[in-house]
Amino acid sequence: MRFLPVFLDLQTGPILLVGEGELVRAKLRLLLAAGARIRWYATDGNRDTAGLDPEGVARIEHAKGDPLEADLSGLIAILCAGAGAVGAALSVRAKAKGVPVNVMDDLEHSTFIFPAIVDRGDVVVAVGTGGTSPVVARRVRESIEALLPARIGDLAGLIGRWRKPISGRISEFPLRRRFWERVVDGPIGALVLAGRGDEAEQALHDITDPSAFAGAPAAGVVEGRVTLVGAGPGDPDLLTIKALRALQDADVVFYDELVSPEILDRVRRDASRIPVGRRVGKPGIGQDAINRLLIDAAQAGQRAVRLKGGDCFIFGRGGEEIDALRLAGVAHSVIPGITAGLGAAAQFEVPLTYRHEALRITFLTAHKARDAESVDWGTLTDEKMTVVVYMGMTASPSIRAGLLAAGRSPHTPVGVFARVTRPDAQAAVGTLENLPDLVARIDGGPAILVIGDVVAHSAPWHAAQINQLASEILVAAE
Repeated sequence: MRFLPVFLDLQTGPILLVGEGELVRAKLRLLLAAGARIRWYATDGNRDTAGLDPEGVARIEHAKGDPLEADLSGLIAILCAGAGAVGAALSVRAKAKGVPVNVMDDLEHSTFIFPAIVDRGDVVVAVGTGGTSPVVARRVRESIEALLPARIGDLAGLIGRWRKPISGRISEFPLRRRFWERVVDGPIGALVLAGRGDEAEQALHDITDPSAFAGAPAAGVVEGRVTLVGAGPGDPDLLTIKALRALQDADVVFYDELVSPEILDRVRRDASRIPVGRRVGKPGIGQDAINRLLIDAAQAGQRAVRLKGGDCFIFGRGGEEIDALRLAGVAHSVIPGITAGLGAAAQFEVPLTYRHEALRITFLTAHKARDAESVDWGTLTDEKMTVVVYMGMTASPSIRAGLLAAGRSPHTPVGVFARVTRPDAQAAVGTLENLPDLVARIDGGPAILVIGDVVAHSAPWHAAQINQLASEILVAAE
C-alpha cells in the first residue's frame, strides 16, 4: 500500500484548484459536495459555473494572475485538472512548501490521489488502486454501490448524534460496542434503512437502560466465547461471509502460522493477534497451552477466534480444542473453511472423484516418515480410490514405498500441489514411482499430495502432455 487513505476536512481551509474544461468542473462538483472553499485559477479564462450547486458557487473564489505565483500559505491542498505543464511546475512549488498536491493522471507530480468514491452522506467509501487503474477502482465502487443500503448514511448519522449520550451511560467499551451492534443489526437500524428515521430516533430515546439493551451479563456471569474458524488454504476471497463476521467481531485472534497475512488483514484492527501455530522443524507452544489460552480468553469475557489454516476439523486439531472447551464449560461454535485438498482440486482442476474412475476419497496425514510407516497402505491400493495426503512432503519416500509395497501401480498419476490458492502456488505432476522427485521440484510447502488416476484429468497434467508433444514434434522436425 503506497497511498494511505485519509479523509480531509475540507471546511477548515481553502483548496487551490488549477485547470480548465470538464476535468476541472468534475473536481469543482466533488469539492463543493464536501463543503470546500475553493480558490480557482481557470487557465483558459472560462469561469462558467453553470450546472454547479448555486449555494456552493458562493464558496468559489475566482483567482486571477499566474497560478505559479499564487500564495500557497494556509492551503489544505492543491489540485490540478486539465492544467497541462502548469500542473507539474506547481507541484514542485507545493512539495517545497509541504502542501499536498494532486496533478490529475500524473503520479510522479502527485503526493496524494483521488479514489473512486461511494457517497452515502455520513458513510463514505473510498476505493483506490494506487493511481494505476481508475477503471478497476470504478468497477469496485460500482460493486459496493450495489451492496450498500441507500440510507446507510442516515444510520451513521443517528449513531453519531447519540454516541456521546450513550457513552456517558455505558462506560465499558465491549458493552458499548454490543449496544451499537444491536442497534445497527436490530429493529432500530431497520427503521432507519426503511426511511422511518423519526421512529428510530424515538426508539433510541425510549431505551431506559442501555446496559440491559446491550445484554449486560448478570453478576458473576461471563459472556465470553470461542469461535473456531477455518481460514481456508490462503486466498482471503475464499473465506465465508460468516468467517469474515467472526473476524470482525473478535476481541482476540489466536492464529496458525499457515494463515496468510492477507487473511489476517481481515481481522478487526483493534483486535489482539496472537500466533500459536508452528511450522515443520520449529517448536510450538503445544496444544495444551493453546487450549488454556482459549479458555482463559473466554472466561475473561472476550470473544476469541481460533483461526486455522484450511478447515478446523481436517487435520486441524479442532476436535481436541472443542473437547477442552466443553470440559471448561466455555461457549463455542465452529465455522468451516475450505480444506487445502479442495483448494488444490479447484485451482489445478483435479476432479477428486470421477464417474467410473474414482469413486472414493481418503484423506490422511503423513507429517514424518514414521507417520507414513504406521499407515496400512494395503487399504489404499484400490485404483478407484483417490488418496489425498496432507503434510506429506518430508515423508514422500515412505509414502511411495508403502503404496508400491502394498501393490499400487508405480505408474499411478500423482500431483504435488504447493501453497494452493495463493499467488505463488505451484504444481508438479508425474507418477508414483517419481513422487520424491516431484516434491523436490516444489519450492517449499505447505503442499498437498494427490494420488490416483484423477490427476491425469488435471490442468497441469494436460499442460505437461502438450509440452511433451511439442517437444517430440520439434525433435522430429530436426
